[in-house]
Amino acid sequence: MDNSLDSTGDSKLDQAVRQWLQYDRNPKTASMVKELVKDGATEALKKCFSSRMEFGTAGLRAAMGPGTSCMNDLTIIQTTQGFCCYLEQSFENLKERGVVIGYDARAHPPSGGGSKRFASLAAAVFISRGVPVHLFSDITPTPFVPFTVSHLGLCAGIMVTASHNPKQDNGYKVYWENGAQIVSPHDKGISKAIEENLKPWPESWNTEEALKSALMKDPYKDIHTQYFKAIQKHCHHREINKSSEVKIVHTSVHGVGHAFVQSAFKAFDLHPPYAVEEQKDPDPEFPTVKYPNPEEGEGVLTLSFALADKEGASVVLANDPDADRLAMAEKQNGQWRVFTGNELGALLGWWVFRCWKEQNSDAAAVKNLYMLSSTVSSKILRAIALKEGFHFEETLTGFKWMGNRAKDLLDQGKTVLFAFEEAIGYMCSPSVLDKDGVSAAAIAGEMISYLATKNISVSHQLTTIYEEYGYHISKNSYFICHDQNVIRSLFERLRNSGGQKDSYPTDCGRFSISAVRDLTTGYDSNQPDKKAVLPTSSSSQMITFSFSNGGVATMRTSGTEPKIKYYTELCAAPGNSDVTHLKKELDDLVDAIVENFFEPQKNKLQPKPE
Repeated sequence: MDNSLDSTGDSKLDQAVRQWLQYDRNPKTASMVKELVKDGATEALKKCFSSRMEFGTAGLRAAMGPGTSCMNDLTIIQTTQGFCCYLEQSFENLKERGVVIGYDARAHPPSGGGSKRFASLAAAVFISRGVPVHLFSDITPTPFVPFTVSHLGLCAGIMVTASHNPKQDNGYKVYWENGAQIVSPHDKGISKAIEENLKPWPESWNTEEALKSALMKDPYKDIHTQYFKAIQKHCHHREINKSSEVKIVHTSVHGVGHAFVQSAFKAFDLHPPYAVEEQKDPDPEFPTVKYPNPEEGEGVLTLSFALADKEGASVVLANDPDADRLAMAEKQNGQWRVFTGNELGALLGWWVFRCWKEQNSDAAAVKNLYMLSSTVSSKILRAIALKEGFHFEETLTGFKWMGNRAKDLLDQGKTVLFAFEEAIGYMCSPSVLDKDGVSAAAIAGEMISYLATKNISVSHQLTTIYEEYGYHISKNSYFICHDQNVIRSLFERLRNSGGQKDSYPTDCGRFSISAVRDLTTGYDSNQPDKKAVLPTSSSSQMITFSFSNGGVATMRTSGTEPKIKYYTELCAAPGNSDVTHLKKELDDLVDAIVENFFEPQKNKLQPKPE
């Protein structure tokens, strides 16, 4: 290593550290690394340098701090240099069209990292290559980036955010020219280009010069105006909204959502929602919550419930910190009910279709209509589509698949009304080809106001949907497992049932299995040629079992966390409304799956923490 630094005794690590200190110009991360070397903290150094963050279809997500495995100034520069080179290869007119960059409010003072800082470094990289950059001058919700890509016809978009991850994390999310998140093979191409461009270019650190460049534009004002204009196409009951007495509480959970949801309600002529004072301003420390994730339900919503009780509000809406997801709760008989992602998907899907039907009297138009959901989400849209005559399609898990499929359909002249995933992600407008918690909040606000004029609660409306289209009861959870070998053998055992190769179980406890689809291997027993229709990926585990009783269960590994997740649903025919029996049947099915397929004791799996 250089004269002032001791060797760690690991030549590969020494080389990585030496290269890092040669390239890194951030005094905080550089001195953190020097301190670790001085203290002989080899294990800590290995943690920082043993691997480079992997650039996947979701971009990057990792803790902020020093080293190649963390989010920091240098890794942002290296990533952006690779991305810029990949775009130069992909678009001849990159210098005419340019890119957009947005960011949330995350910051990590110990390493000097933060979303705004990372965004300005990314901008400097592009500017140094003569590429026009539309850099937002202030924090924005994630959906504003894909909206800008589509609205301005740009080549790509970058959003610096870690969404609802813990406070020490940050991320780098990438959109392609079609306004949807990237899918393979772009991730592989970008990864390769990053590896080829690790040395910072001369101007990459020069954020001050970049900010003065004629190539730098601020889209904030224009996009703010255009976005709220675009979502007004989905406002169908302005008069009801104006006179509505409904009180709604909103929390942005210390993220970016507050001002934007207030503006969205205003665009719909809805009364402004009551904001949770302690959580409305962006705060990278997320001081009032353990995890800033509204999917965790009541813990995150405690302050919202208190405010709602004080103001006499019956509904709470919550965004995650980058405002691309939406949760909803309602007070019923003195108790707060937090709707699941699937239940809110059923409500919004029903509402969006109902509004469309009111506007379209032509019976043939329904044949041009599409709704999408991911394969681990509720099949309720399929049931509504069957009865109402529109098309329903399923995609792989994640909005990148729904966004890209929606774009294909829109390009064919189809109407894509709605898409959702059970992880509280909703796309209610084709002007954003990704999940959008801002437009979804306004549309939910209008639905709540409309139902109130009929004296109908949201819970009651959900029951009505299930009565009409069939009950869809779901139960999703996960086990934590840090051992990849255990995960592999658990899934391999299911593929080689009874010791026979490529033979799947025919039952699970007392429940008989009618079909199996394995998206790791590409097998689907329901297809004539036994080949799955959806894309397959050998790098992740995912098997779906269909049961004779109408149950469906998917087991899959998580791409970002050490979890084996399961998603189960019982789909009943319309008219079968014995909910207690259906819930018991689903509980029994889940117990059988856990006992027979997961074998938590044998595999030492940790259950989801309560």
